[in-house]
Amino acid sequence: MNKIVILTGAGISAESGIETFRAEDGLWAKHRVEDVATPEGFQRDPKLVVDFYNARRAQAAEVEPNAAHIALGRLEQEHRGEVVVITQNVDDLHERGGTTRLHHMHGELKSALCAACDHRWAAPLVMAPHDRCPACAAAAARPDIVWFGEMPYEMDLLFQHLSEADLFASIGTSGNVYPAAGFVAEARRGGAHTVEFNLERSAIGNQFSEHRIGPASQTVSAWVEEILAR
Repeated sequence: MNKIVILTGAGISAESGIETFRAEDGLWAKHRVEDVATPEGFQRDPKLVVDFYNARRAQAAEVEPNAAHIALGRLEQEHRGEVVVITQNVDDLHERGGTTRLHHMHGELKSALCAACDHRWAAPLVMAPHDRCPACAAAAARPDIVWFGEMPYEMDLLFQHLSEADLFASIGTSGNVYPAAGFVAEARRGGAHTVEFNLERSAIGNQFSEHRIGPASQTVSAWVEEILAR
């Protein structure tokens, strides 16, 4: 198991208190996806969108990484091979848990993006619609979040990592959102052993070789202990 590639989704942060989008009482139950997570929604009502992500940024600042985040940080530090974490989450709990080889495929709450020149900078806790870009001065700031209809970040690099994986793990993902839902198939094509961690089998659970059912804080922590004991 020289190279381990890990995909994480909302389920790993839910135990820290981050609201998920797809739960019955989650964020989508309170906001239409078309209003807060699409370029068209931002064009229609930028204040609604910016306020939505300001609230999420504030919430993320109040919670702490849980045992699963910390276990993955330890895995990266102590595993003799390479560990790469790809996350669909936009919080910074992986970083605070000790992970450094991390790819935020859907962007980051703590980052702002200029729609005019693509410059990125640290987002203030409270953004305002069309803040000015510190690089080009355009009033074109937006949350650095990949919205529906936009291409996730670093896809070529992510698929390269998947093709090189000896072990692929998916933690707390629904299996409903592509391209991330296709990662297990890509890893399997490269010969990787695949394992899914979830409260129940995901929509693509039949594509995994192994399943660990239960809270990520327990199952991931135990799994990391097993790998490091080999």
